[in-house]
Amino acid sequence: MSALFEPYTLRSLTIPNRVWMAPMCQYSAPVSGPETGVPGDWHLAHLAARAAGGTGLIVAEATAVSPEGRITPADLGIWNDAQVEGFRRITRFLAEQGTISALQIGHAGRKASTGRPWQGGAPLGADEGGWQPLGPSPVAFDDRHPVPTELTVERIDEIVGQFAAAARRAREAGFQVVEVHGAHGYLIGEFLSPHSNRRTDAYGGSFENRTRLALRVVDAVRAEWPDELPVFFRISATEWLDEGGWTPDDTVRFADELLAHGVDLLDVSSGGNASGVRIPAAPGYQVPFAARVKAETRLPVAAVGLITGAEQAEKILSNGEADAVLLGRELLRDPVWARRAAVELGGSVATPAPYHRAF
Repeated sequence: MSALFEPYTLRSLTIPNRVWMAPMCQYSAPVSGPETGVPGDWHLAHLAARAAGGTGLIVAEATAVSPEGRITPADLGIWNDAQVEGFRRITRFLAEQGTISALQIGHAGRKASTGRPWQGGAPLGADEGGWQPLGPSPVAFDDRHPVPTELTVERIDEIVGQFAAAARRAREAGFQVVEVHGAHGYLIGEFLSPHSNRRTDAYGGSFENRTRLALRVVDAVRAEWPDELPVFFRISATEWLDEGGWTPDDTVRFADELLAHGVDLLDVSSGGNASGVRIPAAPGYQVPFAARVKAETRLPVAAVGLITGAEQAEKILSNGEADAVLLGRELLRDPVWARRAAVELGGSVATPAPYHRAF
């Protein structure tokens, strides 16, 4: 049996294989009116194609817990009932294909209020539909971004509540996994890093203080999420800074904390919180970070980052470097990657009945 196509169980949930889809923002939701942030036909078609292609678990894109938590005005949201209803038809379809549905919930923090990437991704002014970003400290991401408003303790409490409400709505929408977005320089990751967190109160300075928001969010999400279903956490294992940032050592230390607070799997990525850094991107370049967490802690991990080939993915699992792999751009290029990999490796994935004649 190919390791890539063995089922994997977390709590009471069994995922049919280890080929998982990473969350990738589509920036394609309505930007105004009652349909703001509601998933539409594009999101259904996009995610459904990968489910029909045999992907075992699909993490829907970063979905904002509040309007000001969006990266762009066209981000998905999970702060109202209309958004819940929009997601239900997606989770129903994924379940019909045997695919596990997960939702990544997040807050963009100081990187909020920007345009779509293919339109330049520049920060938006109020006359362009933008808003004032929030952050742990009044430190801008770069010289293009505005200085964020420093969050008060009262606003921090409010955001923790927004994550809890988002988790509750995610379950109402039919998701079986919820992932807390703590990576790529968005709000939770901004609090983790001394590069962006210059606070001197209970949320800044020491490792314990900088991780306080993340753990409060995890506790709030776990309290709303069914005990029998897993919670994931996505992290940037390094900021690729020579000094003054979050490090792989911090990630290993934090993994133990997350496990103690009820997180079931660490989704290990990197970067995103420091502008102008050089990232040595190459096939599997982030896998060693996941492998280290797996080797030094008891928290299961998923690896991501330029994983494109079936044999490459199989080797990551068979070498014990990760428990699953998350594919991003490769699944944009090839929605049936899992099916092709199964043929190559001698595994199997479910085939939709209308496609039976093709296999």
